[in-house]
Amino acid sequence: MEEENKIAFESRISLEKVQENYEQIKTELRKVIVGQDRIIDLLFVSILANGHVLLEGVPGVAKTLLIKSISKTLGVDFSRIQFTPDLMPSDILGTSIFAKEKEQFVFKKGPIFSNTILIDEINRAPAKTQAALFEVMEEGQITIDGKRYGMEFPFFVLATQNPVDHEGTYRLPEAQMDRFLFKLIMGYPSLEDEIHILNLANEENNKKRIEDIQSILSSKDIQELQNLVSEVVIEQNLLEYIAKIIQNTRENPNLFLGASPRASKALLASAKAWALLQGRDFVTPEDIKYLAPAILEHRIHLTPEREMEGMENSQVIALILDSIEVPR
Repeated sequence: MEEENKIAFESRISLEKVQENYEQIKTELRKVIVGQDRIIDLLFVSILANGHVLLEGVPGVAKTLLIKSISKTLGVDFSRIQFTPDLMPSDILGTSIFAKEKEQFVFKKGPIFSNTILIDEINRAPAKTQAALFEVMEEGQITIDGKRYGMEFPFFVLATQNPVDHEGTYRLPEAQMDRFLFKLIMGYPSLEDEIHILNLANEENNKKRIEDIQSILSSKDIQELQNLVSEVVIEQNLLEYIAKIIQNTRENPNLFLGASPRASKALLASAKAWALLQGRDFVTPEDIKYLAPAILEHRIHLTPEREMEGMENSQVIALILDSIEVPR
């Protein structure tokens, strides 16, 4: 009997590595970032769930700084692409150039060929350039001159956008928005956090503190953590709970566009990742309810009547979650 218990125990998921890695990452991020605990949690969830993130907030709330900082904790390649109205697809994907010494055209890879890619102000580039991201975000590859080029693991796109300044911007199409695992809204800091920010700024410059951030995870570590996510247990009634939430968005009278099956799979993967961060090897209904707003925020659209009334997506999501019985 003792031997059987030992085998059962050894077959369970090892959660210590996840907890240890995440505490180390948060310690490094606190050198630069003040507050924003929920945003940091969900960014790490996106890494475990192998998903891309859209970070939205007004200018000056440290969106770019946060992404640069969390990227630095990953011991993988990093690139930054500043989207502008004159940016062309070849500027991010790469282009074929004539190599005189070889007397043939060779493909020169663009900055998208990296592991973590910060796309600053993604809604600044025209639709043609935004569309160039479709294949690479969904399939981790691009096709140039009929030849496919795959991205190396890991591959994360972390994009920012400003919701206030609309001059010279191009609204992201629904097809591209759906390729982001989360849309996270980064708000203003609290009074206490702002005082802390001022104290840090008064003591030393930001650039020096970013350089002090240490890499915590390697490519191999990230792969191992993602493998752990797939081993997290979720019961059938919770799978049905996820399906009911997504189905409700398609039938809800407040919405003219609901969430796709990609949203169901995103909610499943992120719920498993969040369970790991909570020190569990199983998903609970609370995990699903906590993550649903970040999954659905950018995937649903209000009817014109509700928009005119001033209703917001977050209110509809809250109504949906309250209307569906939570399995126990």
